[in-house]
Amino acid sequence: MVDIPGPVLDAETAAHLKKYGVRSVCLFGKNIESVAQLRRLCADLREVLGEDALIALDHEGGAILRPDFWPFAPSAMDLGAADDAALTQDVSAALGRQLRSVGINWNFAPVLDVNVSPANPVIGERAYGADPATVTRHGRAALAGLAAAGVAACVKHFPGHGDTRVDSHLALPRVDKSRAELEATEFAPFRDLLPWTPAVMTAHIVYPTLDDVHPATLSRRILTGLLRQEWGFDGVTVTDSMGMKAIDDHYGRGEAGVLALEAGADLVMALGRREAQEATLEAIGAALQNRLNRQEMEASLERLHALGRQYPARADTSLNPQDDADLLRHAWAQGLTAYRNPVPPKPGSRITLIAHRQPVRETVSEAGADAETLARELGQVYDVNLIPFETPDEINWHAARAAGDPVILATTARHRHPALIGVQPDLHIALYNPYAVLDVDAPALLAYGFRPEARAAVLGWLKGETGAGGILPFAPS
Repeated sequence: MVDIPGPVLDAETAAHLKKYGVRSVCLFGKNIESVAQLRRLCADLREVLGEDALIALDHEGGAILRPDFWPFAPSAMDLGAADDAALTQDVSAALGRQLRSVGINWNFAPVLDVNVSPANPVIGERAYGADPATVTRHGRAALAGLAAAGVAACVKHFPGHGDTRVDSHLALPRVDKSRAELEATEFAPFRDLLPWTPAVMTAHIVYPTLDDVHPATLSRRILTGLLRQEWGFDGVTVTDSMGMKAIDDHYGRGEAGVLALEAGADLVMALGRREAQEATLEAIGAALQNRLNRQEMEASLERLHALGRQYPARADTSLNPQDDADLLRHAWAQGLTAYRNPVPPKPGSRITLIAHRQPVRETVSEAGADAETLARELGQVYDVNLIPFETPDEINWHAARAAGDPVILATTARHRHPALIGVQPDLHIALYNPYAVLDVDAPALLAYGFRPEARAAVLGWLKGETGAGGILPFAPS
């Protein structure tokens, strides 16, 4: 699997795909401009890749949504807070319909990580919650929704990325837990949902109890011994991006690709610049001659072909994703969660809003809402005095309180900044990382995301039109 450089399949890229017999492409924001353009790109890719092409996208909901022209689905943790499995299935089906309407047939979702660590820098609200039962219940619903929409699911990040304090995009994490601990928590959703799972994405994490040398992506003990032989999984296994520093800094692209196939992966995600892709593809080609097990490689190919045949990459132009707008707005609102009994300021009153001037994109996630947008929207309810900041440590809390107006702090980034520990606004609105409520010493409203639908739900609560009946899906300490 590779990525491509832009929104059009140019002749040079098409030749590159044909030369190496590539049959799968992962799309990103750089490839997406409009519905018509994306549909054309997928059709062109299918023509080059073949009838059983696999065209994939990270389309989880919340912060992990690349197209900006469809209604935004809520994050997994918003759905976990709503704790309505039927709603989760409906939302997942809507995500699937969005993809199928343009010809994308593989969704790298749902996330089955159990977000055990509040300090997790990359999962957080992407998980359904902090306990395996919640994750399993909603993961099952999400798998059913995607299947009903005719799109292949891919659960991730096996065998679990929920108890790390390191982002594998940036370094190689370790999870030092006993086998019994892993069985009870990390393994549970993956193991219990295998009968409904078409594909599994691997984690670039070392689990010393299972393999004290290789991360899961490169571990035969984990991908073959545990997943296939012990658990009996017969679907597709795909690596996470081999360009992530957890792999690239330690093994190099080419050798890592070969090691992943030796470990039992069916598909290597060789993303990045053309030279990096070629290094991986050339190394795999050479290893096919005398190193890789031919019988295992043929079995992998058959699994990939079968997935492509079961979920064809053909656009269904009868689907209109805008039809799901009301459903997705409703879903966001159902997850709104009150923490420590928040009370909204009286509509029409003057408030001071403290918010990040311009949040930035963080590895895999999109950037949160900016301060001006929030001030403009809250201006529908209040007379807003905006105090924007570049970094939280520059906030002058004394000045913010000088006028005596209620102070609202909106957190709009995944990163939990130490300068916010112990601060005391009158109201905290958590519009991104829900675990920020553990830092800020104030009553809070959790929206589990920053998308327009999430902000509309917050406005409804501030106006007294919407409740906050969500259940906090992690321990409040």
